[in-house]
Amino acid sequence: MRIIAGKARRTNLVTPEGSHTRPTSDRIKETLFNMLQQELYDVSFLDIFSGSGGIALEALSRGAKEAVMIDNDSEAVRCIKENIKRTHFEDVARVLKMDAVSALKKLELTGNKFDIIFMDPPYNHDIEAKILSFLSGSDIVHKDTLIITETSLDTDISYMYDIYNVEKVKEYKTNRHVFIRIDD
Repeated sequence: MRIIAGKARRTNLVTPEGSHTRPTSDRIKETLFNMLQQELYDVSFLDIFSGSGGIALEALSRGAKEAVMIDNDSEAVRCIKENIKRTHFEDVARVLKMDAVSALKKLELTGNKFDIIFMDPPYNHDIEAKILSFLSGSDIVHKDTLIITETSLDTDISYMYDIYNVEKVKEYKTNRHVFIRIDD
């Protein structure tokens, strides 16, 4: 794993051992960030279920002004902290070691707002539905916040079209990114 483009381009990243995380391949990450490139400059970026932190660090490398990464796995948090040092983003990146909902509540209490939220929860546990429900009533989002949810291809996302403004869906071999825009 590495940073593909921007200020920290070609920086190699460490990833957690084992099967608890699914590092995003360079090809999928490049496709995702090509779609986001026009929206990245000077944004606040939130990465839920961050794993190695690679997505948020790529966002910082490409122009985001700050990033918060959430993960409750000790090994993942250790890797995120190491990767923040490797990319020299200590001043603009932070990590919260806690479960997603608790971290979101904490961010809400401290008045944080995010322009782009990326989440890659464990597949096939309906966690994204719980997080999306929380975010839809949360003060950490604002009009025009973009939420990107990564799911497996066999995850039913039909409910998202009924409740949220789904802008687009990008499918890959085994997974997809669902782009939801907050429009309230």
